[in-house]
Amino acid sequence: MEETTHSYFGQTLITWYGRHKRALPWRDTENPYFIWLSEVILQQTRVAQGLPYYQRFVETYPTVQDLAAAPQDEVLRLWQGLGYYSRARNMHHTAQLVVAQYGGIFPDNYAELIKLKGVGSYTAAAIASFAFKEQVAVLDGNVFRVLARVFGITDDIAAPASRKVFQKLADTLVPADEPDTFNQAIMEFGAIQCIPVMPDCMFCPLQQTCFAFNHGMVQELPVKSKAKAARPRFFHYVVFELNNSFYLRKRLEGDIWQGLYDFYLYESDNKILPEAQLLLELQSGVPVQQGQLQPYVKAYKHILSHQKITAHFYRIKLQEPLKNEVLKETRLALYNVEEIESLPKPVLISSYLKDAKILVSL
Repeated sequence: MEETTHSYFGQTLITWYGRHKRALPWRDTENPYFIWLSEVILQQTRVAQGLPYYQRFVETYPTVQDLAAAPQDEVLRLWQGLGYYSRARNMHHTAQLVVAQYGGIFPDNYAELIKLKGVGSYTAAAIASFAFKEQVAVLDGNVFRVLARVFGITDDIAAPASRKVFQKLADTLVPADEPDTFNQAIMEFGAIQCIPVMPDCMFCPLQQTCFAFNHGMVQELPVKSKAKAARPRFFHYVVFELNNSFYLRKRLEGDIWQGLYDFYLYESDNKILPEAQLLLELQSGVPVQQGQLQPYVKAYKHILSHQKITAHFYRIKLQEPLKNEVLKETRLALYNVEEIESLPKPVLISSYLKDAKILVSL
């Protein structure tokens, strides 16, 4: 990295921010609860997608006490569609912790904030600087990109050890009198000016001193090693229907979609599963005969950061309820359509319910 301190770096970004910042509701508050909500929601989520969720959470749970008192199923249902559901579970747990151990008042400094479950170094820095004006730098994907390009840092941002390099630099750049504005500015700059592909270098206020621009390395920085290819998984859902009600079960820990509801699931190594094989799987106590399976023509695909899921659905209209021993073994329970509407569900399940006209609106 070139020995250039860029003493005007912070002020340049703050000036740019005053002219170009987007009007976002969490920027008009110093309420740590609202700031925390926005930061959790915006983790791995675009602003356009996260904004309506933020508004719904603020309206539904206007205080941390309201969120703490809410049933987890209700919180997950409100979160539905955002993905990475561990964020919602951790958020709910943290709300309860803040109420129980801190009297409903968020800690006012980075060192205490980072002790909260689900609050990492970035979120703790954001709350500490935005709500309490603490001089600590935020470090997210946008900040990594800006710092790597402007200061010519070639460390791999996917490597955990690189965080110390970027954090050390970022902390030296935060002005003591405006840490909140600076942190907002550098993130906004990365989000709408110094974007990943084809950034607007021609009209960049940092162009003259930008290492990447002056060395023809804009597309090479930041350096980031490729993630592992997503693992393919093949889900075969059996939708048991009884008198316009359906059997679903709550997913347990140890896999994706913990705490959400789906149907009876048989996971196979094969994308296409012969009916005879699925019937063989169902023979243990489930009254299903050849020809009763109604496969849904559409295959559903859902891509997660580390998994690529392909799902097929097979609907079965039962003449009698599933036996208690089957319910105990499968953890299935019968829900009517209105109850299913209120359950938190993976997007993939919601899409099927709508396509199959089981639920009209989701």
